[in-house]
Amino acid sequence: MQRNITLDFIRGLAVLGILLLNISAFGLPSAAYLNPAWRGLPSVSDFWTWATLDLFAQVKFLTLFAILFGAGLQMLLPRGKRWLQSRLTWLALLGFVHAVFFWEGDILLDYGIIGLIAWRMIRDVPSTRSLFNTGVLLYLIGVAVLVVFNLISDGKPNSSWLPGVADLQYEAYWKVAGGWEAVQNRLHHLSSSLLALGSQYGWQLAGAMMVGGALMRSGWLKGEFSQQHYRRTAWLLLAVAFAIQIPGIFLQWYLRWDFRWTAFLLQTPRDLGAPLQALAYAAFCFAYWPQLAQLKITHAISCVGRMALTNYLLQTLLCTTLFYHFNWFMQLDRLQLLAVVPAVWACNLLFSVLWLRYFRQGPLEWLWRHLTRLAAGQPVENSRAG
Repeated sequence: MQRNITLDFIRGLAVLGILLLNISAFGLPSAAYLNPAWRGLPSVSDFWTWATLDLFAQVKFLTLFAILFGAGLQMLLPRGKRWLQSRLTWLALLGFVHAVFFWEGDILLDYGIIGLIAWRMIRDVPSTRSLFNTGVLLYLIGVAVLVVFNLISDGKPNSSWLPGVADLQYEAYWKVAGGWEAVQNRLHHLSSSLLALGSQYGWQLAGAMMVGGALMRSGWLKGEFSQQHYRRTAWLLLAVAFAIQIPGIFLQWYLRWDFRWTAFLLQTPRDLGAPLQALAYAAFCFAYWPQLAQLKITHAISCVGRMALTNYLLQTLLCTTLFYHFNWFMQLDRLQLLAVVPAVWACNLLFSVLWLRYFRQGPLEWLWRHLTRLAAGQPVENSRAG
């Protein structure tokens, strides 16, 4: 199967962009991920860092990655049922190991589980339009569930939103100390994540994957439309996404991140705007690809996209080492954490470029493919990471 270099580039952007979200999850308590007022009103720099990332990155790169994942499922349909089931099952198992033994912010398990459902829907819905519309509907159901959660919530914040001193000390202890205590806490976090996946996030994830499958079928994610179309679409989607989200960001600040309104209801503008903005980012890449293709950094980012799994887990390795083994946890504010991101990106870029000079696939991509072939009962290729 011939690679689409533009899609590799967009996937690379998504993997690198996800770190903009995850860096606060690595360096700050879990409550800080959505609540910048987790220990009182944030400083000016903390607020503007949070607001900028909320508008440009939060949920957007995850949604973009989910759309590309669905596009990948569409492309892999000719491999057959057994191949896809084996591939996604191994991804879920790898995600489970990652979530329990390395970092509680894992997304691989979610993608594996929902992928096992979504690929059948992508295969069985004959009409591209119906597939796209069904994906949009599922995504909107996930957003609507947030509204339902807001209605049934008692409005009183718990320790996951406003942690006490003891909660913060204990979280710092088990993350830094590691061992069985950390495993137990990650298992507890995993159970909560799976409940959220089944009740709310799974709808959005499945919807994004189906939209991705439909856009791949239509040729939109193959770059088969005109540059003028992509340019016009990109600016339109970005404008609409901003119009939806900026009032939500303002209201969160105005209400001082009050749990009653912010924990669920005011997350909905971001979630509604995220797929529009994610598609705008992809459209920009197609629209300006002739210019982007001339840049050396474009090749490096494409290499990151070819090794997406390896690079995602490499980010975990680097960040858990920095924050949990070198005691950087809770030592940096949001702006300082953001300054760490380019260093991790540099490692992703350099490692990917050097590795792909000698091998056709990343090391974990090779392992994943090897295990998939074994589980699917297909002969294993005898090549170096190829």
